[in-house]
Order: sequence, then C-alpha cells, then structure tokens
Amino acid sequence: MTKLFATRLALVATMAMLATPAISAQQGDEAPPPSKPGKPINNGDVLSGELNAMKVRDGKNGKRIPMYQITSEPRRLPAPNGLCNLETGPETFQLVTSSDAQATQLKSFVGKEISVKVDEIACASDAGQMSEAVITKWSIIRK
Repeated sequence: MTKLFATRLALVATMAMLATPAISAQQGDEAPPPSKPGKPINNGDVLSGELNAMKVRDGKNGKRIPMYQITSEPRRLPAPNGLCNLETGPETFQLVTSSDAQATQLKSFVGKEISVKVDEIACASDAGQMSEAVITKWSIIRK
C-alpha cells in the first residue's frame, strides 16, 4: 500500500513540475494591444483581398448557389453602418452577383488576390449571410 501511495505521489509531483513552467509562461504574457478600427471604405473605393467561394442554400428554393467572399484587412463602412457592430470593422465582404456573367468572372479568380471597385456596400443583416459586410454593386479592377 505504501509503495502504491509513493508511486502516485511521485507521478503527481512530476506532473506539477511539468505544468508549472507552462502556467507561469501564460501568466507572463501580456494582453494584446487594443485593436484600432480599420481604415474607412466608401463607395468608389477599391477593396483588395483573397477571393473565396462557398456554396450556400438559397432561402427561396433551397437550391445550392455559389457565394463569393473577399477576406481583407478590417475596414470601416460609411455611416450609418460604421463598424457593423464589430470592434475593428468587417474583414469579410460578400460579393453579390447580379448575373451569370459576374459569377463566371469571379469563378476564375477563386483563391487569388483580387481588387474590386465598391459601388454599394452595407453591413450584413440577413440570416444566413456568411460575411460581415455585403457588396451589392461592384466591378473587378484589372491589374
């Protein structure tokens, strides 16, 4: 019985010694500096970032449709949208396609860095939107 107790005690002591440096390292970390709001983006400005594609279900028919999204640095939207209830502003922007030609055009840029001229932008408000902001009118800028 004493041997079993000694073995368990040694195991607990070893675990405590291994955990102590990790705990002290975590306590030594300082909090990250507060995030600054992103720079503003207005209608007519250019937004650049990586283009991602997702398939989402259409709310009307339940049909799967492509959805395109740009991931960028945080940006502030013009009033009244402001920061979209986020500390720094949105980082993901859904590109709404108004035609099959626009969808085809975006398809060739998936996974690549693109730039779009923003003509109309707002915070996401509908359930099921995968982005923090929605760009409803846009055009691709050729580099």
